[in-house]
Amino acid sequence: MHQQPHTTTLQNVALGLLGTFMVVAGTGHLTFARQEFQAQVPDFVPLDKDTVVLQSGVVEIGLGLALLLWKRRRVAMGLGLAAFYAAVFPGNVHQYTHRISAFGLDTDAKRLARLFFQPVLMGAALYSTGALDALRKKKLASHLATPRPGSAA
Repeated sequence: MHQQPHTTTLQNVALGLLGTFMVVAGTGHLTFARQEFQAQVPDFVPLDKDTVVLQSGVVEIGLGLALLLWKRRRVAMGLGLAAFYAAVFPGNVHQYTHRISAFGLDTDAKRLARLFFQPVLMGAALYSTGALDALRKKKLASHLATPRPGSAA
């Protein structure tokens, strides 16, 4: 069993905010913001837009609750959430390239600015869960364990 990295108070606050944000956003997918989320589903997705929104809402609620409640798997949740943010990024690009107004993003400048927010969310997921530190330590351990050319193995 892998030990979870120690996280700071700032990381724990960020994790709480991110988890809460995900639960609220996921709830929005299922209820009050359903149509606006449908506007972000790219046309190339081969499923009904409403189905995609409902399924992604369930995933968001699950990820948010897992962040808040499953402390023993915090690093895995951070990696999963960062991957989720990467997976939904094409929807943000679609909204920008097709000039779709949703969530108050009613100008090209606002839609463009939002594209730069997705990497921030990815970084927040990795930082708040300690996944960033775990990845650095794993890379360092791997680097230290790899024999160098010309050295005695």
